[in-house]
Amino acid sequence: MKAYMKDTMNSIRKYIDEEMQSAPEEKTRKVLAEFETKIAYFQHERLIHLIVTFFFALFLLMEIYALFTLPVAYSLICGILVLLFFALVVAYVFHYYFLENSVQQMYKMRDEITRFLDPGVKV
Repeated sequence: MKAYMKDTMNSIRKYIDEEMQSAPEEKTRKVLAEFETKIAYFQHERLIHLIVTFFFALFLLMEIYALFTLPVAYSLICGILVLLFFALVVAYVFHYYFLENSVQQMYKMRDEITRFLDPGVKV
């Protein structure tokens, strides 16, 4: 997903910087429509990862609680699960951070294209 998002952002940035000024308006509108569709997909991806991150954080908290409340016989498995969930939460937080920032950058690129197409419209 990261590579796909980066490729999309790079191609749109290249279009804005190199082609948009000389391209026909119809082409720019098509590029904008396709870009808005991809933004919607990326927003969906971001939402799914937020939900997954939330649930893994919840599982982590439940395992920490279990680690301190269950008998000592279960402490090894609870400790392993705490470490596993902690690693997953950290990984998901970093991935979600990337998704959030990338979508925010896409919003700004979309606004650039919109301002170019309709200079009187304030976005």
